[in-house]
Amino acid sequence: MKFFSKISPEWSLRLGFGIMYLYSGSDLIRHPTAWYWALPLWFKNLITSAVSLETYLRFQGIIEIVFAIVLLGWFFKTAIVKIVALLSVLEMAGILAFAFLPWNEANFLITFRDIGLLGGAVALLAILSKRER
Repeated sequence: MKFFSKISPEWSLRLGFGIMYLYSGSDLIRHPTAWYWALPLWFKNLITSAVSLETYLRFQGIIEIVFAIVLLGWFFKTAIVKIVALLSVLEMAGILAFAFLPWNEANFLITFRDIGLLGGAVALLAILSKRER
């Protein structure tokens, strides 16, 4: 158990989120049509009034890879990592609040993991906020 006392909670969260964003970002770029299911109809209609869903999802993939680079990069300043953590909080909260409106049990079964991701993003933001003081 001594091993776990030596692990930094900040870096555990940064590594976990960094790998998650690296995976999802690269998959969004390579297979955007595989992610159509994750967009609610009202959001698809909003997006397609400006760009194609494929273009939007590839752009989202690029953004997530940028998040991954910042989270995994030990050389980034705390303020930059804190911005990415805040954007992660907003993304996860947005997914939980708006992605599958109207809410029902089936939608909860799809999004329940995002509750843990939201908690992790909030924890990372809290850790970074305390360290910056």
